[in-house]
Amino acid sequence: MKPFNIEDIKRLRAEIEQLEGTIVIVPHINPDGDAIGSVLGLASILKNAGKQVTVISPNHFPEFLKWMKGSDELLVYVNAREKAAKILNEASMLICLDFNHLSRIGELKELIENWSGKKVMIDHHPYPQGFADLEFSHPDYSSTAELVFHVTKAMGYEQYIDLDGAECLFCGIMTDTGSFDYNVSDPQTFNTVSELLAFGVNPEDIHGRVFDNYSVDRMRLMGYCLSECMEVFPEYHAAVMYLSKETKAKFHYQKGDNEGFVNMPLSIKGIHFSAFFTENDDQIKASFRSKGEFAVNEFATAHFGGGGHRNAAGGEVFDTLEATVERFRKLLPEYAEELKRTKQD
Repeated sequence: MKPFNIEDIKRLRAEIEQLEGTIVIVPHINPDGDAIGSVLGLASILKNAGKQVTVISPNHFPEFLKWMKGSDELLVYVNAREKAAKILNEASMLICLDFNHLSRIGELKELIENWSGKKVMIDHHPYPQGFADLEFSHPDYSSTAELVFHVTKAMGYEQYIDLDGAECLFCGIMTDTGSFDYNVSDPQTFNTVSELLAFGVNPEDIHGRVFDNYSVDRMRLMGYCLSECMEVFPEYHAAVMYLSKETKAKFHYQKGDNEGFVNMPLSIKGIHFSAFFTENDDQIKASFRSKGEFAVNEFATAHFGGGGHRNAAGGEVFDTLEATVERFRKLLPEYAEELKRTKQD
């Protein structure tokens, strides 16, 4: 993996150590395991170093991530706009984790865009916007959580990592690699996991907290989606699943209930490209996964206003669910040869 610029590391450490005010840490909107694991992991490390830290999330995050230390102190912006704005305006440093474009933070965009303090970005997605004063942009890392671990180590802050922080970072790596199913081509990722285990992390326990903690409604929703809302296109080695607002209401949907659904069609023999579309009040959220060389980040960028990594990407569409799914169907013939060449069976 690409080494850090040592001068940037020295500068980050010096500026953190000189701070007397609050450090605000922000993840992207609709934060997932990597985003929450990264912000809570870094917050734990900085608090142990004697710093005053506040985590502000643009909106709510899934229930199955609320076991992590510090999640009860996290401030949700949509619930406390005035309080969050006051804390941010008085802060000495802003650290942005797991996003590299201000379009990814919802209503917080205007506040952060106009914030005049020191901004730091730590992220593993490609093509950064360049909004921060100091950036650690490393797409070769499996996850932002892994990147946070190595940035703090490079700063000499390993001494401030404890079990709570290590659990958060491990959760971030585990969830952003699909339980080590993708984004794990570099041996360093497993070396990182080994180092985190040395802090006392129990992988089976964390896996159970995240993946064995669902409601009955969520299980029934999954079965319904597989039965009624999945289309398979064997000639293109592809599949699509979709979730409407009506279906959400039918199964008493809670935020995060569709976590991992996009991966399910990849278990079908011959399928190595999967799409999942979720209907929200103001847009359609798109998720894409692949096996092999098919670059879903390029597909997402070209057609669904998004991006990400080669095998895991997402986007947003401002259209109806029906039109979005139909767009996906019509795009498949354009990629027929490419999908055939990347066949994994």
